[in-house]
Amino acid sequence: MAMNPSKAQDVWKDIGKSVQFTVLELKRENQAHEQEVIQEFADRYQAIIRSLRIRNGDGYLKASFGISNEAWDYLFPNAPKPKELETYKTISGPKYSMPASKGDLFFHIRADSEAYVYEAMSQFRRFLEDITTVVDETKGFRYFEGRAIIGFIDGTEAPQVEDAADYAIIGDEDPFFENGSYAFAQKWKHNMDFWNHMKTEEQEKAVGREKFTDLELEDEDKFKNAHNVASKAEIDGEEQKIVRMNVPYSDPAQNNTGTYFIGYARHWKVTKMMLQNMVDKSDFLLTFSDILSGQLFFIPSRDMLDKIADGELNK
Repeated sequence: MAMNPSKAQDVWKDIGKSVQFTVLELKRENQAHEQEVIQEFADRYQAIIRSLRIRNGDGYLKASFGISNEAWDYLFPNAPKPKELETYKTISGPKYSMPASKGDLFFHIRADSEAYVYEAMSQFRRFLEDITTVVDETKGFRYFEGRAIIGFIDGTEAPQVEDAADYAIIGDEDPFFENGSYAFAQKWKHNMDFWNHMKTEEQEKAVGREKFTDLELEDEDKFKNAHNVASKAEIDGEEQKIVRMNVPYSDPAQNNTGTYFIGYARHWKVTKMMLQNMVDKSDFLLTFSDILSGQLFFIPSRDMLDKIADGELNK
C-alpha cells in the first residue's frame, strides 16, 4: 500500500484563519470505560467533521486528532505502536530548555470562521468530557499577510503544499501506521516589549531574513544564533523539512502574546533534531520567549481511526 494523502488527517494543509489547539488528559479512573469511549469517539470524530463540512461547504474546516505515547499504551496496550512514538522529554542546551508537559489527546482545528472551530470542539467535548480534563486550550489567528506575531513571514522554509505530504505523512517504512503523522505541539510566550524595542536591522539579524521582503540574509549578516540558522536540521549534508503551521495567539490587554508551534512530520527524529539544535545554538528567539509546553502526539490515519472505532486494536 502506497502513501495516500487522502487517507491522512489534515496534517499538511493550510493554516486557517481561526485556529484552536486543545490538549486533554485522560482521567484514568476506569480503563475499560475510557477505551470504549475512545473507540466510539474515533467514529464520531470523523462523522462530526463530515457533517460540519456539509453545513458549510466553503468553510475550509480542517482538523487533526492525536494520541500521546502514554495514552496509546493505556488505551491500546496489546496493539502495535508507531516506530518513532515516544514520550517527549525536556530538551536542554547550555542556556535554554524546551520543557515537556502532560497531555494525552490533542486537537488542532482550523477554519475560516470561528463558529465552525467552536462547533467542532464543542461536539467533540460532548463525547470526551466525562473521561478527560483540560490541560490547555489556545485560540490562534491568522496575522497580517500570514506573518508570525513578531512581524516576519512564517513558514518560508516549509515544504510547498504540493510536496508537503512526503514530509508530513508516514510511508511504507512503518506500513501498519502508513498515512499517519507525528505532531509536536509547543506553546511559546514572547516578551513583545523586548522584541518591539529592537531596531528592525537587529530583528532581521536575529531571524536571518529581511522583515519586509522575506529575503534571506547572507550568512555574514546574520547573528550566529539566528533562528533560521539554529533551527536547521541536516542528515548527511541534506537539509530536512517538516510541515509547520505556527499560529499567533494573544490576550493583548493581559500582555499575554506568543506563538503556538505545531510541526507535523513523517519522522519525529527530524523535528527532535531541530529542537535540539535550537537549544544547543541558543536560538535568538529563546532570549525573549518562555516555552510553556511541549508534547509529541501520533496522528492516526483515517483508516487507523476506523480500526480504533471497530475495536481492532483492543482485540
